[in-house]
Amino acid sequence: MSDDRRTLILLRHAKSAYPDGVGDHDRPLAPRGEREAGLAGDWLRSGVVAPPVQAVLCSTATRTRQTLARTGIDAPVRFVDRLYGATPGGVISEINGVAEQFDIDVRTLLVVGHEPAMSSVALGLSGAPGTDAAAAEQISLKFPTSAIAVLRIEGAWADVQLGTAALQLFHVPR
Repeated sequence: MSDDRRTLILLRHAKSAYPDGVGDHDRPLAPRGEREAGLAGDWLRSGVVAPPVQAVLCSTATRTRQTLARTGIDAPVRFVDRLYGATPGGVISEINGVAEQFDIDVRTLLVVGHEPAMSSVALGLSGAPGTDAAAAEQISLKFPTSAIAVLRIEGAWADVQLGTAALQLFHVPR
């Protein structure tokens, strides 16, 4: 395993509720979302497909915060306003700044965000050798709530750009 290899995990928030009078940013998880966020966490923490998460970038929206809490991931977190309603370029910019945001050499980063940014980032970054074409096809069709894309990156977070990652897999916990 290369010393420069890193793992980027993109997690779309779990299924949210639509309570009357609650703005989009403040929408909580629906009961199904609570269950599926827990399943996503079980899968991520199993270590079968990715090393343990060392750091998290999470949107400030209530549903992303609740999704992260339900995963049971125990790692330093930065809640980033910019990830709510982010463009793919905005998400990549936040990823590029990881080295400055955490006091450790982050090898495995989890980003908890929203659509359409998560699918666009996963597909935009993928293309390096080792990309799973079937996973890319699945993402291009739909990146449902609680879905997880795992990408491998060679080099520093600051160097992540379009086409530099290998999309390893796509998982929808149900």
